Amino acid sequence: MNQDEFLALACAHMDEVFRLAFSCLKSRADAEDVTQTVLLRLYERNNPFEGEDHPRHWLIRVTLNECKKYWRSPWRHTEDFSDYANTLVFEQPQNGELFEAVMGLDAKYRVVVFLYYYEGYTLQEIASALKLPRATVGTRLSRARQQLRKILSEEVVP
Repeated sequence: MNQDEFLALACAHMDEVFRLAFSCLKSRADAEDVTQTVLLRLYERNNPFEGEDHPRHWLIRVTLNECKKYWRSPWRHTEDFSDYANTLVFEQPQNGELFEAVMGLDAKYRVVVFLYYYEGYTLQEIASALKLPRATVGTRLSRARQQLRKILSEEVVP
């Protein structure tokens, strides 16, 4: 891969990689580390991509794998994601509550919600990227919705 191709792909997907890493790790610093690692792996990649969507799928797969490695690392540190959430500006207060509710989900549900709603992937694309059956992805998305409904309805009722 030449430098121009790398720069084009990095510019196009760096934010998406960071958001996915953050949704998995719930730490801005850890997400930045994973993003740098993923971009380094992209830079070192020698094989050409096979199609237009292949780089995006490859980056998601590598990001998820790097997040898993990070969770196993003995040096992993955690921070309260609400510190980062406080730096975000939401157009409506409900969006902030929704963000906190989504971040409170288990990682397997959080990743599916993020890819489906925030990045616009189809269930089949998510299944392909996560190497899971489509039905499993659909089940996780359904369970995540149920949990979000429960969490958000509890916040509304005093």
